[in-house]
Amino acid sequence: MSYSRIEVKPLAGALGAEVFGVDLSRELDRETIAEIHRAHLEHLVIFLREQRISDDDLARFGRYFGELASLPPHRQLPGRFPELLVIDKQPADKLVFGWEWHSDTTHLAVPSLGSILLGKIIPPTGGDTLFANQYMAYDALSHGMKAMLSGLKARHGNGRILMSLEHDEALPPADPRAQQYTTAFAVHPVVRTHPETGKKALFVNELHTERFEDMSYEESQPLLGFLYRHAVRPEFTCRFRWREGSIAFWDNRCCQHLALNDYPGKRRLMHRVQIKGTRPI
Repeated sequence: MSYSRIEVKPLAGALGAEVFGVDLSRELDRETIAEIHRAHLEHLVIFLREQRISDDDLARFGRYFGELASLPPHRQLPGRFPELLVIDKQPADKLVFGWEWHSDTTHLAVPSLGSILLGKIIPPTGGDTLFANQYMAYDALSHGMKAMLSGLKARHGNGRILMSLEHDEALPPADPRAQQYTTAFAVHPVVRTHPETGKKALFVNELHTERFEDMSYEESQPLLGFLYRHAVRPEFTCRFRWREGSIAFWDNRCCQHLALNDYPGKRRLMHRVQIKGTRPI
């Protein structure tokens, strides 16, 4: 289907598209919002450039697609509205927020629908974000693997992220020591059906997924390790180069992302809001 209110240019074969003709400093009409929503479902992640907007503008854009998700108290900043996440990597920091492939907040019983990230201060080189299509990851599995994964569930936790924030370093994937830091966990199907498109997507990620339900860490790792690698095969991905005023809006229900940590000694400041989702099925 064509678009009449916006221009959409695919960024890669797997997923991702740039959207033109939108000024987020102004309110959008219903027809434009509907076309942006359609582009988001079709391309999984959309990008907008040259958006000189306030945090209130960013929040308004997010609310076009649903209720914003509040942050836990320890992530909120005084004087900011409770749904705003400030990601500020200082020059001395070793670890970047989102350093591993993941979908946001899968440690919650109801993970977010999507995230909207605005570039505020961008290093002169580096700091790109990669995205991976989890519909394609599922579709590329063998019939036997799909049958085995059908009905499987996995536990997701936030322990490794909280540990990294405290110590500026990371535990290995699925390390049981992360349980010492875990404040929230949830169990989700390994294969998720998207509530709007009806498509199936692989729904495990290296940053949050700890083990399969009713299995030990050791028993889970061989298969989880394969799924982690398979989910982000190069042909499933796209790469976005940030500029000041750039926005990325991705669908956490069917894609993963990774923030590259290749700008040592430089600052990178991003502001983000998340949209409430639905319980994975």
